[in-house]
Amino acid sequence: MKYYVDLTVRPYECDSYSHVNNAVYLNYLEFARMEYLHQIGFDYKGAVAAGYYLYVTHVDIHYKASAFLDDKLKIEVFATKLGAVSGTIHQVVRKEDGTVCAVADVTWCSVKSENGQPARLPEEFLVPGLKPDAGDLN
Repeated sequence: MKYYVDLTVRPYECDSYSHVNNAVYLNYLEFARMEYLHQIGFDYKGAVAAGYYLYVTHVDIHYKASAFLDDKLKIEVFATKLGAVSGTIHQVVRKEDGTVCAVADVTWCSVKSENGQPARLPEEFLVPGLKPDAGDLN
C-alpha cells in the first residue's frame, strides 16, 4: 500500500544556501509516516495507551536534489519490511515535476513503554499497511 503526502516548502525550512536544510527532511519524513499510519488504520494512540511505543532506530537517507521555497513536494510512503518487533518504511520526496529530492529507509522498533525493551506489537495493531506489498518492493 502506497500513500502520498503533499506539502509546500516554507521559508523557515530553508538554510543560508536558500534550499531546504538537510535536517528538515527528517521532519518531512516524520510527518508523512504519521499520515501513513493514520491512512492505513494504525491506532497510534491506542498502541501508546496499551503500553507500546514505536521508536525510530535507523534512518538511511540519500539526498538527490535541492528543494527551494514554495516548491510543492510529494512524499511517497510504503512498508518494505516487517519483522517480529521492527519494520522498515521506504519514503521518497519528490518535487512537483517528479525530481527526486531525497530517498529514505526508516527502521522502527516496537518497545514496551514500561521498560523500553523491544516487544512484539499485539495482533490488533498489525494492520495490513505495516506489512509490505510484493508490488511495492520494485
